[in-house]
Amino acid sequence: MGIDKWEEFTLEAIFDVKYGVNLEVVNCDETTKDDKDAVNFVSRTSGNNGVTTHVKRIPNKKVQEAGVITCAGGGSVLSTFVQVAPFYSGRDLYLLTPKVDLFLPVKLFLCTVITANQYKYSYGRQANKTLPYISLKLPVVMEDGVKAIYPNNKYSSKGYIPDFEFMERYIKSLPYGDRLEQ
Repeated sequence: MGIDKWEEFTLEAIFDVKYGVNLEVVNCDETTKDDKDAVNFVSRTSGNNGVTTHVKRIPNKKVQEAGVITCAGGGSVLSTFVQVAPFYSGRDLYLLTPKVDLFLPVKLFLCTVITANQYKYSYGRQANKTLPYISLKLPVVMEDGVKAIYPNNKYSSKGYIPDFEFMERYIKSLPYGDRLEQ
């Protein structure tokens, strides 16, 4: 399917968008990743899957579950990653939880599409207020070579549904895509 047949969806149509825990690493006890009680600390950085350090568990602070997508609203705006381990989140970091269960390859596809919007946030602009409304151009479900329309669906007022199966097949077709765990 050519990209010219893809349609636009808002980020909030695909994900529940929530603000993270909003911790500051200077107020945490840092440790090494080898510490049995270490928790990843994810912040607004564009490197290392967003993990900037490891910290000790904090009493009365919920650790975020693995599998969630994190997205920077400030700093390295729209740096977007699937978190593969439990974590704490730093400032201006959003948690994107898919509204339907999605396999890892689909989440990786969506991370790439979200990150492709970074150019809109140059010159110090942040995505804190606009993140839920970012437009994602995605492949749609087709029937007999025609875009399928499902009135009143939760993804699009035009009736389109993202083709999550296409996204999964595409990522798995890439070099080393067969090594991804579900």
